[in-house]
Amino acid sequence: MSDFDSNPFADPDLSNPFQDSSVTQVRQTGPPGLEEYNPFTDAKPMPAGMAPKTAAPTISAQPAIMKPTEEPPAYSQPQSQQTRAAAELLRRQEELERKAAELDRREREMQSISASGGRKNNWPPLPENFPMAPCFYHDITVDIPVEFQKTVKIMYYLWMFHTVTLLANMIGCLAWFCVESSRGVDFGLSILWFMLFTPCSFVCWYRPLYGAFRSDSSFRFFIFFFVYICQFGIYVLQCIGITGWGASGWISALTGLNHSIPVGIIMILIAALFTSLAVMSLIMFKKVHAMYRTTGASFEKAQQEFATGVMSNKTVQTATANAASRAAQGTLKEQI
Repeated sequence: MSDFDSNPFADPDLSNPFQDSSVTQVRQTGPPGLEEYNPFTDAKPMPAGMAPKTAAPTISAQPAIMKPTEEPPAYSQPQSQQTRAAAELLRRQEELERKAAELDRREREMQSISASGGRKNNWPPLPENFPMAPCFYHDITVDIPVEFQKTVKIMYYLWMFHTVTLLANMIGCLAWFCVESSRGVDFGLSILWFMLFTPCSFVCWYRPLYGAFRSDSSFRFFIFFFVYICQFGIYVLQCIGITGWGASGWISALTGLNHSIPVGIIMILIAALFTSLAVMSLIMFKKVHAMYRTTGASFEKAQQEFATGVMSNKTVQTATANAASRAAQGTLKEQI
């Protein structure tokens, strides 16, 4: 068995077949790179003396996936759009909750009013032990529709600004009278304007505006427009400040500046208040007029409301009945 396990090529008597002269000649005369040729690969044999190129990275085989010709619709919105949509929904929800709370409060207010037998006047807000009782009922959130509440509030604040300006005008005329004794007339007229225009402006143009938006009354709108135009003209005159008219306007301020610089500065500030009051009044007049045109009011409707209100007035009815009875009695006496 040892004879079969031995290497036959290890026998020195046998020659190596790869060292045969014919094989060696073929190897030497063969094409270059034949020794490096591997028949089991796709690479071609390289010439001798040239470095083999780096093998390209093998690409792992993957299953073929067909791509659609159209992209599928995006079912999810970007994060920013989702945030904005959520904020918008929250804002609308808060607005609805606020309106619901307002309606609930107004309903409770109306129930309390009906339970107490009617609305009690609450303006001006006077103490309970004051000898004079309030004259008007004033509650914008209860009486005025939601879409008009902002405008009515601005007009109410404008009336308050008007009152503060008249009070400041009275102080400015007093300071002018202190440095120049011949300006007593201006100081007296400033007191008169403050005592006269403060209640009259509230009754003559603010209350008609309040009632017009509360009951959608065309007649009250026309009263407001007529009185407010006159009020705007008074603002312009007070802004000019003609000497002797009791207004610390621009002319009076420049005149007072020649006698006393501190008094002149005070009057200039008051003239600026009158100017801003006139400008804001003109802006709000245009805004109210634009809202009036959207309410469907008209001059014919105002005439009908006036005629209905006059004929439904008990005083007018009594006077008409008395006049008719007297006319009838006179006719009977003439016939007798």
